Amino acid sequence: MTKPLPLVALLVVTATWGGTFVVVKDVTQQAPPMDFLAVRFLLAAGILALWRPSRLLALSRKQCGHGVVMGLLLSIGYIAQTFGQQYTSASMSGFITGMSVVFTPVVAGVLLRQRIGLSMWATVAIATGGLAIMTLRGFAIGFGDGLTLLCALFFALHVIALSEWSTEGDAYALTVVQLGVVGVLCLVLGVPDGMDLPASQSFWIPVLALAVVATAGAYLVQTWAQARLSAVVAALALTMEPVFASVFGALVDGDEITARVVLGGVLVVGAMAFTARKAAGTDQATVSALQQSAGGDQYAHDRAGPVGRTR
Repeated sequence: MTKPLPLVALLVVTATWGGTFVVVKDVTQQAPPMDFLAVRFLLAAGILALWRPSRLLALSRKQCGHGVVMGLLLSIGYIAQTFGQQYTSASMSGFITGMSVVFTPVVAGVLLRQRIGLSMWATVAIATGGLAIMTLRGFAIGFGDGLTLLCALFFALHVIALSEWSTEGDAYALTVVQLGVVGVLCLVLGVPDGMDLPASQSFWIPVLALAVVATAGAYLVQTWAQARLSAVVAALALTMEPVFASVFGALVDGDEITARVVLGGVLVVGAMAFTARKAAGTDQATVSALQQSAGGDQYAHDRAGPVGRTR
C-alpha cells in the first residue's frame, strides 16, 4: 500500500521543479544566464557540502574525475536549457526537457550496445510525435525548442554516466562535485563579460529559492520520500513535472495552452510514464536513472538505490 505522506511530499517536490521553469524564465530576463547559473549552483553545492562535509573527503581521485565529467555533461544540459527558455515558453520547456526520460534508455542502448526492444522504439516514436505536434512550425523547430531538445539529450547522457559511475556510498559527494562543476564553469564563462547581478529582491529571492528550496531542499525531501515509496510509484510521480510546468506557465506566465499543446503533452507524458513503469518492472538500476531524468531540475539529487531507495 502506497504511503500517502511520502507520495504527497514527492508530488510537492515535482510541483516545485515544475514551477522552476517559470522562475528561471523570469530571472534570466534580469541577469545573463551564465551569471545566474553560477550563483545558483555554487550556492546549492555549498549548502550540500556544508550539510555533509565528511562525504567529500572520502572521494578518490578517480571518483572526482568521474564527478567532473558528469558535471560537464550536466553543465551543457543546464546551459542549453536556460538559454532555450529565453526563446520558448515555460510549458514547452517542461515538456521538451521531459523527453530525457525517453532518450535515456535509447541512448544507453546505443552507447552500451544493448538491445533496444520494439516497445521502446514505439515509445520513442509516440514521444517524438507528441513533441512534433507541440513544437513544429511548418517543417522547422523553433530555436528555443531546439536548444531545449539538446538539453534533454545531455541530461540523458548525464543520467547514463551517473548510473554507470555512481554508487550508494559516493552518490552524495558526487552530487556536490557535479553541482560545483556547473557553478564554476558558468562562473568562468560569465566572468569575461563581467558579472552582472542586480541587487533587487525580485532577482535574489527567486535565485535563493532555486538554490535552497528547489535544489538542496528538494533533494533532501526526495531522498526521504523515495526511501518510503516503490520504484514505480516514485517514477510515475516524477513524470508529472511537465504537467506542473504547463500549469504554472499558464497561471503565472500566461502561456497559451492550445489543443496542439494538450495533445502533444499527453503523448509525451504518456511515453514518459510508460518508460518509467517498464523500467520499474524490469530493471532496478534503470529506474533509478529514470527517476533522475524525469525532470529538468532534479539533477541536484543523488542516485537512488535499489527500488528507489537511497542510503
